[in-house]
Amino acid sequence: MNYYNEIKKNLIKCEIYDKSKDFSKNKNRVITYFENGKLLNKAGKEYGKNVIKQYSEKLMIEVGKKYNERTLYRMRKFYEVFSNEKLTPLVSKLSWSHYIQLLSLKSVDEIIYYINVTLNNNLNKRELQERINNQEYDRLNDETKIKLIESEELKVNDLVPNPIIIKSNLLKEDLTEYALKQAILNNLDEFLLQLGNGFTYVGNEYKIKLDDRYNYIDLLLYNIKYKCYVVVELKITELKKEHTGQVMTYMNYIDKNIKTIEENKTVGIIICKKDNMYVIEFCSDDRIIAREYKLV
Repeated sequence: MNYYNEIKKNLIKCEIYDKSKDFSKNKNRVITYFENGKLLNKAGKEYGKNVIKQYSEKLMIEVGKKYNERTLYRMRKFYEVFSNEKLTPLVSKLSWSHYIQLLSLKSVDEIIYYINVTLNNNLNKRELQERINNQEYDRLNDETKIKLIESEELKVNDLVPNPIIIKSNLLKEDLTEYALKQAILNNLDEFLLQLGNGFTYVGNEYKIKLDDRYNYIDLLLYNIKYKCYVVVELKITELKKEHTGQVMTYMNYIDKNIKTIEENKTVGIIICKKDNMYVIEFCSDDRIIAREYKLV
């Protein structure tokens, strides 16, 4: 087989197709690059490691300058990674610029996670890269990773990473709960995306009346996917047992006074400076989770 001619023919077809206004042209490019990656892989085995350099020199002249060594290496890497039986069905789900961001990842399960995150949240290339740079997958607990691998049903709090990254220019010694909340509100969309799929904002300092006194929930969210309210409390100290009691009180209030019969029970998230595994372990309600924050 003349591998070079096959690769060249595929790329020329791809370039012609790209000039059309067909919305599927991105998918066509990805499939073409995957097929060419396979050809480059075979050609390398037959003709040696310099074949990519040789092919790129000719392709840049005969097809286009963008088909340099780096691009061809990426095509081959794309094939090598996505020829895995778990990944092959996902080859045409994203754009080529998305796949470039995924090629540096080592784990198949991690790649699948980021593909699903991109699809569920309609992430662009930059947003996906930011998720990867923030090591979102690594910040999931082991139990959640097992559920993802085995395709088990997830709870609303399973995909909330630990720690939660919060952008703020404040020095740690100047941080107050109010300042932490303002930092979240200043980057609210990013904060909601980081929590997982389906989170929406209801309000901050959400006022509720307990007996004859008013109390204020730091953040009240709603998860559309799981049809439940989410109480978020912010603490700039280590997690304490009274924090879980406070959140549980707020959750019970929302369940009794706001949620409807069709909706699921309220979930609580405590975002704190330092987690205390024993407090959560002995908490009587598994709908409450604690996550540390990290200022960047």
